[in-house]
Amino acid sequence: MIGRARRTIVNLDDESEQIRQVTAYPGHPPVSVRRGAGAPFGWWPAICIALVAAIDRVEYNLLAGALPTIQREFGFSDSEGGAIATAGAIAAIILLLPAGKLADTGKRTWTVSAIVAVWALLTIGTGLAGSYAALFAVRVLLGAAGQLYNPPSSSLLGDLYPGPGRARAYGYERMAYFAGLPIGVIAGGALAQTVGWRTGFFLVAVPGIIIAALVLTVREPARGVGDQLSRWYTDSSTEQSSSAPAAPIPSPPAAAISSDPAAPTSSDPAAPTPSPPAATTSSAPTAPMRIQLAALLRIRTLRSVITGLSILFFGLGGLFFWMPSFYARVFALPEASAAAIGGGTGLVGIVAGILTGSWLGDRHHGHRVAIGGWSLLFGTAFLAGAVSVPVLAPQAICFTLANVGFAAAIANLTAANADVVAAHRRGLGFAVLQMLVTLGGALGPWLIGLASDASGSLRWAYTVVLLPLVIGSLIVFRGQRTYRQDAAAALGTDR
Repeated sequence: MIGRARRTIVNLDDESEQIRQVTAYPGHPPVSVRRGAGAPFGWWPAICIALVAAIDRVEYNLLAGALPTIQREFGFSDSEGGAIATAGAIAAIILLLPAGKLADTGKRTWTVSAIVAVWALLTIGTGLAGSYAALFAVRVLLGAAGQLYNPPSSSLLGDLYPGPGRARAYGYERMAYFAGLPIGVIAGGALAQTVGWRTGFFLVAVPGIIIAALVLTVREPARGVGDQLSRWYTDSSTEQSSSAPAAPIPSPPAAAISSDPAAPTSSDPAAPTPSPPAATTSSAPTAPMRIQLAALLRIRTLRSVITGLSILFFGLGGLFFWMPSFYARVFALPEASAAAIGGGTGLVGIVAGILTGSWLGDRHHGHRVAIGGWSLLFGTAFLAGAVSVPVLAPQAICFTLANVGFAAAIANLTAANADVVAAHRRGLGFAVLQMLVTLGGALGPWLIGLASDASGSLRWAYTVVLLPLVIGSLIVFRGQRTYRQDAAAALGTDR
């Protein structure tokens, strides 16, 4: 009996070491968090951010599905059609760095909600366009606003989801983002054929307004709370006596989560953090942007991940924009059928790739970058098959598998981007990432359109993306060498 009682006491003490009270939301009571939880504050914030990403891409890619109908009405060429997507993306690049700085200083939930509401208004404006020039202008504005949600929403996910759930949280956002591509294409083609392309844009504005309201139900978390939980999860030492109650984890100051090697750190989440030296303040949110950017670009893994994702988005941007036209021209399919096959196969591949890739990434956390590189190479191989196979059924299978690989790469590389950037500058870190991947995605539709006009064949035009994707895979593999070191520096556990 005595031995049994002792075992019970030990089990109770062990249980108390596995639960902490965390001050996750300023002005609200602490929340109980179990050690190792991937979603300590629930999955609702990730769902809301995923809905934002989905409606962004649905609204943006309605144009691709309805493009043949709009081209007939306004009479513009393939290169002019591709220029619409490129100009909108370039406009977004101009605004992304200020958006990243705002994400590191402002209220992120309000920012995201306001951006989604603006999208809805510009989608209505697309349906009202009466000429190519008006259409071009509205889509440039939509493209400029379209990417601005990424820095604040990515910063939110980094704070709400520590390491064991981070690949899934970012994976769901990326899954919704890329699922929105084919859904938008399918909806654009179907609506253009049934109710007219203008009415289609009016209808899709409604869910955008609803999602803007849903985002306001997400609480603003304390900056850095996700990283502080990650430190607690990975700390193997016994931080407290078994007889002492677990101390609450306070909201972390910026200095406590700096990824600069000179920053002081503490393995005790309840310990006070000393004032940061000058080395840490150089990358603080109040420092000049050029100094913050220089500090970010010194992170070697970040450079590899950003380069690889930029090249990947270059391929995907052109792939999805022109795929309905590819099926319509090469396989002589009606617009709705071409959009349904191109969008449907892409959707299946994206969902399968995100689920598989994020599961692997969270299960093998230390190898996220390598998993991303192999996934990118896998997708590139099957994209080559999709471009070269002349029969519809095997071509669609190759296209599906290409999207499986690309989506798995995106889930892991996006999570790795969050892993190697400290919380107090994560908004700007994702702004830099989004700026470059947007540029890559913008060049894809335009260059493929130019190649199509020059060669007279979309099949040959697609080959321009294959070699860059192979190079991107090799660049990503290099990032695995420095990933663990950079991730530890971001958490302040490299000493």
